[in-house]
Amino acid sequence: MTQGQHFTRLAGGAAQPAGHASLRRTNLSLVLRHLRDHGSSSRADIAEATGLHRATVSNLMAELLERRLVREVGIEHAGTVGRPRRAVALDGAHVGVLGLEINVDYVAVHGTDLGGRVLVERRVGFDAMGSGTNHSLRELGRVARQAIDELTRAGAGPSGLGPGDLAAAGASGIAAAGGGIRVAGIGVAVPGLVDVGHGVVALAPNLGWRDVSLASRLSVALGDVRAPVTVDNDANLAALAEYTSGVAAGTADMVYLTGEVGVGGGIIVGGRLLRGADGFSGEVGHMPVDPGGSRCGCGRSGCWETKVGLAALVRMATPDQAYGMGTTPVPDPEERVAEIARGLAGGDPLMLAAVAEVGRWLGLGGSILVNLFNPRVIVVGGYFATLARWLLPFAQAELEDLVVAGPAARCRFVASDLGFGAASLGAANVVINQLIDDPTAIGSPPVRLAAPQPTAT
Repeated sequence: MTQGQHFTRLAGGAAQPAGHASLRRTNLSLVLRHLRDHGSSSRADIAEATGLHRATVSNLMAELLERRLVREVGIEHAGTVGRPRRAVALDGAHVGVLGLEINVDYVAVHGTDLGGRVLVERRVGFDAMGSGTNHSLRELGRVARQAIDELTRAGAGPSGLGPGDLAAAGASGIAAAGGGIRVAGIGVAVPGLVDVGHGVVALAPNLGWRDVSLASRLSVALGDVRAPVTVDNDANLAALAEYTSGVAAGTADMVYLTGEVGVGGGIIVGGRLLRGADGFSGEVGHMPVDPGGSRCGCGRSGCWETKVGLAALVRMATPDQAYGMGTTPVPDPEERVAEIARGLAGGDPLMLAAVAEVGRWLGLGGSILVNLFNPRVIVVGGYFATLARWLLPFAQAELEDLVVAGPAARCRFVASDLGFGAASLGAANVVINQLIDDPTAIGSPPVRLAAPQPTAT
């Protein structure tokens, strides 16, 4: 062994240099990404598209088949001559991913398998703003455990295991048995400043959280569910979901705005999420726009979200249902917005005036973002999207009036079609990307036991 060279042991038992293991992970990821982005392909087509040698692709495919991350899907014929090619496709139906979001008045869940098939999706009304950190984390853990149980049951069919067997085996036992879904990763979206590397929420003003070790505390709450937990800002995750599959998918320069009680921003520049030096960029809701304005949850006055957040709209449009009045049960944000939409459609003057006021402030803050980042679109989510037909004309007019570059900036407001679930979808997508980055972290291929050898008598 050369001095200083490190070795690792692969599934087949042979020792290989650590660099070889890293290269293999990279190549496995390259093949999976190709299948995810292009659908079923033959081994020869994958080799041609990725630049890998055909023998290398065949070797990688054998491991991916063992790990049940790809499946054979049939025969492809390359023209009228030549041997038929057997095609493969991304599988991973036994690998579960959970995206969660905890916000001021709800907890959202988006559960999928590795291929993106949605298996669990819901939003539960919950007063996180008034419940305190410990109670909120207990509720988050409860919703997560319930979703994990549903994901596990959703994959029980192929193995023939019933609910009783699932409870006895647990997630890891089901995976070992060869059936069911094993949750391989959990992502959590939070409206606040997040230390992503450590899974710590540094500050979430509207939740009243400071220095909360969310990843580790949720892991403890989930007990024997051995799945890594990733935590990130809700607007960042929603922006990534929009960039991947939203109305402005693929737009290299865009801003996403959450339309919640708090207003956050996810900023895509040159096709990449802008995080900043400490990962805290995008807190656009706390731009000061009115020094004499209302007090914000962050402790300052006149922040942008005090003008355009859902709480501001509800206070103006339906003052008898304003946030902080202790309503039980807590209304779902879509229920609040649906009521306002009905009033707007009916010509309610109080609601029309409220939306016009919010729209103008939305355009003012949007002009600041356009002057700073020169995005092509500002995608608005949450309640902004639901009320877009009334809200965005005012916002667009104000933006065009205030942007320094004028028409040359060519930026427009666009309503998201992902709804209030954009952040939990983004959280799930981030976990899927992490798993595809390192397929070897998903689980070991089946262990082949050596045939028993005859013993001498």
